Amino acid sequence: MIDREHPLSVVRQAKLLEISRGAVYYRPRQTSEADLALMRRIDELHLEHPFMGARMLRRMLLREGIRVGRRHLGTLMQRMGIAALCPQPGTSERHPGHKIYPYLLRKVAIRRANQVWALDTTYIRMARGFVYLTAVVDVASRRVLAHKVAITLEACHACEVIEQAFARFGVPEIVNTDQGSQFTAEEFTHAVLARGSRLSMDGKGAWRDNVFVERLWRTIKYERVYLRAYDGVSIAKADIAQFIDWYNTERPHSRLEDHTPEQTYWALLPAMDVAA
Repeated sequence: MIDREHPLSVVRQAKLLEISRGAVYYRPRQTSEADLALMRRIDELHLEHPFMGARMLRRMLLREGIRVGRRHLGTLMQRMGIAALCPQPGTSERHPGHKIYPYLLRKVAIRRANQVWALDTTYIRMARGFVYLTAVVDVASRRVLAHKVAITLEACHACEVIEQAFARFGVPEIVNTDQGSQFTAEEFTHAVLARGSRLSMDGKGAWRDNVFVERLWRTIKYERVYLRAYDGVSIAKADIAQFIDWYNTERPHSRLEDHTPEQTYWALLPAMDVAA
């Protein structure tokens, strides 16, 4: 947005764009090896104990001999896009100006494919640095319908992955997300509502609302990501895509009577959708 060759000064351009001069001159620093190792451990603890906030995680880390300040821990959690999944003030990462849609799945029996899709984004550690994985999951069958690995948490990535799912599998009755800014952004909400789907959002800190995708993240990380040290984004993309394909088509799921998500998806798809 800032053109350093423009006749207008950088200060004037920043003022017209309503951004601070500090943001213009800021140069991001590479995340240190120590912070990357700490983020990996935070990610593991968050999967095991999603209700823990920065204070409790700090106590857990201290028991392991890892000393870290609560504020620094909170900063790393924010960078990773994770927060404690329990009711508490000030933990939501939603944008204050974005509309929040009501949660529509309470007491709803989800028995059909394409009845409810869930979206979420998770942090993925690499050998150096990290990326974010966004996925669309059919709740009834646990099938991953589309996914994307990206280097930022932006609404455009959520839009791209949901549009991929729409193009391949049609339109669900309900799309459920959390209150992350990438999902509350008008760009994303319009993409969903324009297709005729209803939009549902998890309650603030309501971990049960997000349990299906959280279980998927646990599977992907413990069965694949934590066993790898990705040297680059392209390698991470290829390997995660390969695992998701295997997960959909080969991995039996205990909650699906040992059928795969792929088998269950087609079995639970309404007859009219199959015909179409």
